[in-house]
Amino acid sequence: MFSEWELLTGLSSAELLYAVIAIGGAAFIRGYSGFGFSALTVTSLTLILPPAEVVPTAFLLEIAASIHMLPLVWKKIDWKVLSWLILGAILGTPFGIFFLEQVPPDQLRILISCLVLAACILLLKNFRISKTAGRGLTTGVGCFSGLVNGVAAIGGLPVVLFLLSTSSGAALSRASLVAYFFFTDIYAVLLSGNQQLISAPLLWRTGLLILPLIIGIYLGHRRFVSSTPESFRKFALSLLIVLSLAGLVRGLLL
Repeated sequence: MFSEWELLTGLSSAELLYAVIAIGGAAFIRGYSGFGFSALTVTSLTLILPPAEVVPTAFLLEIAASIHMLPLVWKKIDWKVLSWLILGAILGTPFGIFFLEQVPPDQLRILISCLVLAACILLLKNFRISKTAGRGLTTGVGCFSGLVNGVAAIGGLPVVLFLLSTSSGAALSRASLVAYFFFTDIYAVLLSGNQQLISAPLLWRTGLLILPLIIGIYLGHRRFVSSTPESFRKFALSLLIVLSLAGLVRGLLL
C-alpha cells in the first residue's frame, strides 16, 4: 500500500507525514494572519522536494486556502487597492515564472529577505504611509510581488508590508490579502502549467494535503476572531521577521 502511494506522490510515507504536519502548521498561520503559507510551505517542503516542484504545489494550496477563506472576508476587501495590486502582479509574474527555471532563486531570496527585514524595522518604529498610496506605488508593489511570487512563492511578503504601512485596519488588510492571493495564484498556476512545471505526482500530493490545509485554516481563523488589531499587527510583523530570517539563512547556506 505504501509503495503505491510513494509511486503516486513521489514521497515516502515518512516524507508524506512530514508534509502533512508542515502544511497543517502553515495553514494555521494562514488562517490567522492571511499570509505566510507559501513562504512556510516552500521553506519546509524544499527539504524533501526540489523548488521547481514545491512552488506550484504552494500555488495550488494557496488557491484552495483562499477559496475556503473568501466567504469569511468578502465584505471587508478593499477592492480599489486590490485592483491595482493585481494589475502589477499580472505584469510581474510571467518574469518570475521564467526566472524560476533559469535562475537559482537563492540570490533573490537573500535580497528579498534583507529588504523585508529593513522594512520590518521601520514598521516596528511605527512607520506608516501618511496618506492613501497612489496608483503608481500600489501597482509597483504588485509588480514586484508578482516577480517574487513566480520565482520563490513568497510574493505576499511585499504586499503584507505595504498594507501594514498604510492606515488599513487588521480585518481589511487580512481580507485584501486573501483575495489578492486567490487571484494572483490562479494566474501563477496557469503560467506554471504553460511551463510544464505541474506533474501527476504533484497533483496527487496537493490533493492529499487539502485536509490538513482546511483544518489548519479553520483553527487559525478562530484564533483571529478572538484577537485584537494590535496583537494581529505584532504577530504579522514577528512572522515577517521570522520568514525573512529563515529565507536569509537558507539562501546563505544552500
